[in-house]
Amino acid sequence: MTTDELCRKAVEMIEMAYAPYSHFRVGAAVECDDGTVYTGCNIENAAFTPTSCAERTAMFKAVSEGHRRFRRIAVAAETEDFTAPCGVCRQVMMEFSPDMDVLMVNRAGQVRTVPLRELLPCGFDSKSLLG
Repeated sequence: MTTDELCRKAVEMIEMAYAPYSHFRVGAAVECDDGTVYTGCNIENAAFTPTSCAERTAMFKAVSEGHRRFRRIAVAAETEDFTAPCGVCRQVMMEFSPDMDVLMVNRAGQVRTVPLRELLPCGFDSKSLLG
């Protein structure tokens, strides 16, 4: 899948977002190491804590289908600047693919690619556990 195709899938998912409180709609598309792509959108909740970001929705869909390694994820938002994944999403990405790339897509369709390790330096992983 080309970068443009992956980013387009993320942009398409913006329309599926459920964001009645923040009105900040986000779409994501994650590419697994075998080329399979899973999409997601943010899903808000009035209690806020149960809210799920687009990135985690896409990744958890993939994990629930047996995928454990990812090449890259595209994250799209209707913003002028680039929207980076939140800290929780970065940590979820670190769990499965610390060397993946994160593609951030703005409303103009511009793409900024950043390695996950740059977004989450000194990330917590299995080596951080005692034992």
